[in-house]
Amino acid sequence: MKAAVVVFPGANCDEDTRWALEQVCGVPTQMVWYREPVPEDADLILLPGGFSYGDYLRAGALARFAPAMESVRQAAERGRLVLGICNGFQILVEAHLLPGVLLRNACLQFLCKDVWMKTVRTDTPFTRGLPEVVQMPIAHGMGNYFIDPDGLKALQDNGQIVFQYCDRAGRVTPEANPNGSVANIAGIINRAGNVLGMMPHPERASEDALGSHDGRLLFESAIEALARV
Repeated sequence: MKAAVVVFPGANCDEDTRWALEQVCGVPTQMVWYREPVPEDADLILLPGGFSYGDYLRAGALARFAPAMESVRQAAERGRLVLGICNGFQILVEAHLLPGVLLRNACLQFLCKDVWMKTVRTDTPFTRGLPEVVQMPIAHGMGNYFIDPDGLKALQDNGQIVFQYCDRAGRVTPEANPNGSVANIAGIINRAGNVLGMMPHPERASEDALGSHDGRLLFESAIEALARV
């Protein structure tokens, strides 16, 4: 299998993501400049964290128009796995590959710290190997996920909520919500189950030296899912 990391101007987690995939998980990974199409033989496509186009308009709002995104849309329609991390999540919602919007954190401050997440679904390609509670870091100023009540009900009814912020014991509480996201949402998936967006950074939790290897479990789950196809 092959992975591809789309590199946008202003991205700062692209090499971290490549390292986690290639050096930690052993998956050949190609860096794809935002002006180029993603190769059709890429089984796993990643939109990394960072500040695409400097977030000068709105996080992800300009990146959605990048030439590479048309090939990402086509790959998603063909059932390829797509993972958007932090700014990548913002790009996915701006591109309407996932519902909702990311707003400024409720505290109006940039947040950079470890958080705990409840794995709501363990039957997706990305989460089959994950325990009920995982630890990963966040680093964002616009991670406050919002969707209207009807949209939230649709997410719940369709089983699209994959991760929720929680405490160490797995309790989903307002106190465990770092950015004000509706329903403590930290990550959602599309109805087809192949496009995941999440604010926490799995690539920054891919080795024990980083304080957690829970992120590696997410990558390994996707790799194993692809191996079964």
